[in-house]
Amino acid sequence: MKHQQRGISFIGLLFVGGVIACAGILAAQVVPTLIEFQAITKAANKAKEGSTVAEVRSIFDKAAAIDDIASISGKDLEVSKEGEKTVVAFAYTREIHMAGPAFLLLKYNGRSK
Repeated sequence: MKHQQRGISFIGLLFVGGVIACAGILAAQVVPTLIEFQAITKAANKAKEGSTVAEVRSIFDKAAAIDDIASISGKDLEVSKEGEKTVVAFAYTREIHMAGPAFLLLKYNGRSK
């Protein structure tokens, strides 16, 4: 009796390895933007403690200098009041060059809690 071989072929292994490598490269480029988004959200939550728009932007810029935030600055913030609370909102985009003419566009927006 012949036994049938089971498993993945060499070509299949190369294909799976290529897909995993591409996903790893993409993740390595996207993860830093997610970390920066979290830092921006943290800075916006800290900045909402300011009493004037100029003070809110100044607090955000100081936090941005500490956390090395380059995608957005205090002048890009939208500061508003909702009742007695100050709300700091922001929106920005990041482009990641993939290959040739292909780019990955990430749109981020958020607001203080």
